[in-house]
Amino acid sequence: MFGIVGIIFTIAMVFGGYLLAGGKMGVILHALPFEMMMIMGAATGAYLLGNDSHALKTTPSSIIRAFKGPKWTAQDHQDVLCLLFQLLKLARENPVGLEQHIEKPKESPIFLAYPRLVADHEVASLIADTLRSASLNYDDPYQVEDMLSRRIAALREEQMHVPHALQNMADALPALGIVAAVLGVIKTMSSIDQPPPVLGKMIGGALVGTFLGVFLSYGFVGPLANRLGSVVKQDMGFYDVIKSVLVAGLHQHATSLCVEVGRQAVPEHCRPSFDTLENALRDIKRAA
Repeated sequence: MFGIVGIIFTIAMVFGGYLLAGGKMGVILHALPFEMMMIMGAATGAYLLGNDSHALKTTPSSIIRAFKGPKWTAQDHQDVLCLLFQLLKLARENPVGLEQHIEKPKESPIFLAYPRLVADHEVASLIADTLRSASLNYDDPYQVEDMLSRRIAALREEQMHVPHALQNMADALPALGIVAAVLGVIKTMSSIDQPPPVLGKMIGGALVGTFLGVFLSYGFVGPLANRLGSVVKQDMGFYDVIKSVLVAGLHQHATSLCVEVGRQAVPEHCRPSFDTLENALRDIKRAA
């Protein structure tokens, strides 16, 4: 919502100020389709050249993601802490009974109690794989912790690929605007025998290229890349919460303490209060 408001506000302020200052839209509107074709066409071609097929396929959904905002809510953070509490508790009380839950999370009643979590393949597999590895290497928790850290780092790098690609496009747009402007100047110089009013319009049309390159870069693509990067970082924080609880569990801390470590790792705007989480855990214990 705020993204759409930002786009409308930017366009209104820039062109509104231009019109109030006495500018005429005729020159811009006449040159706009051709300049946009050159600048955005070149930018799109460079984007296709510089990125792999996976990044290209995920770019549309990533742009939508930037407008929708972070995926994980405050309730999701509380749910994942409750889920981890149940799994860690079971791992210590009945390690054999844990196997059926981590081998098939989508059939586990513990996982299925949290549909948003089990629907996310990465969350379910991250938890299940880490608990499985812990059961195989319980004498060396640091090895499992290192594996978990590397997996999250790889996921973070993959998720940040599109924001970096969009930022590279934003950095290139001003230069591509200059390319379009130079082509406009070349066109103008080939018509140097025309009267001044005609040459003035042609020069003005050429300068639209420079304007568009800078405007698109700093007004739209750059902020979009920054917003998407911020959303990715917030969503990746969800995996860091999972990591903090699992690592505490690997070092044999009390289950309640492991969950509290995770609660403290949750960003403040999503963090459940101690009492709220305690009440949720108490309800789980009663249900068991």
